[in-house]
Amino acid sequence: MSAIRYFNRHTGQMETEQVYGEGFLKFSYANPLGALPLHLMVKRAGFSRWYGKRMDDPATKAKVAPFIANYGLDPAEFADPADSYATFNEFFYRKLKPAARPIAETPAVFPADGRHLGFQTASKIEGVFVKGQKFDLGKLLGDDALAARYADGSLVLSRLCPVDYHRFHFPAAGTPGETTVINGPLFSVSPIALRRRLAYLWENKRTITKLETESLGTVLLLEIGATCVGSILQTFTPGKPVQKGEEKGYFAFGGSSTITIFEPGAVKLAADLVEWSSKQVELYAKVGTAMGE
Repeated sequence: MSAIRYFNRHTGQMETEQVYGEGFLKFSYANPLGALPLHLMVKRAGFSRWYGKRMDDPATKAKVAPFIANYGLDPAEFADPADSYATFNEFFYRKLKPAARPIAETPAVFPADGRHLGFQTASKIEGVFVKGQKFDLGKLLGDDALAARYADGSLVLSRLCPVDYHRFHFPAAGTPGETTVINGPLFSVSPIALRRRLAYLWENKRTITKLETESLGTVLLLEIGATCVGSILQTFTPGKPVQKGEEKGYFAFGGSSTITIFEPGAVKLAADLVEWSSKQVELYAKVGTAMGE
């Protein structure tokens, strides 16, 4: 199976992803022998809750320092000292110093650190990871009328790896409403899995929040659950206005994704995002950097 390659906006280079748990992913999603445990155990919420509780064990504190070293993280960005986290999960959803992620002046910014794909027209998305796979907006939103309203709008998929900062933020200023939860299984959202079946994105458990803005209309903000994601936790207050870049919530242990959807004509996505996405190559960019104008 080919390596996961992406373009890093900050270094200007193509890079190869260091996949946490790569052997497990390849066995579960690329090996025929992995199909049985995948469907009997791995995709189920109970498995992710069990794994999440393991990451809450004080003994997992010993994993923090090797993880930082192995994946080249910068402790100077952390809001708290690297040795202050009581468990691996506490470290995993750590906060960063505000100066570590400055917010761009553009109307829309990336909601999370991660590898992003952006499409100017949501209804025309296909071949995201594999040629022939078409994106189903209606199933993603669980509402055909809402999907029709946003069909000609722009969509950005932001994929967070276990090595990434795992808090997600508001991409624009506005007033958020209540969060709706759509329950489902918890398949992986790594390209290793999505190359096999893109539908995991709209089959998995997910949350939807509407953000009312002055200049970008109503923006849909989704968080997608995934294998070993213990929880999707919202930290904002519905009905209370937020600033662009303000924290919205966080994922407990595991890689996952967010999806941002704009009304038709509301935004012009960043040129490098559109360029690399047209080649089916993800763009790595940090939270708060320019996503659209």
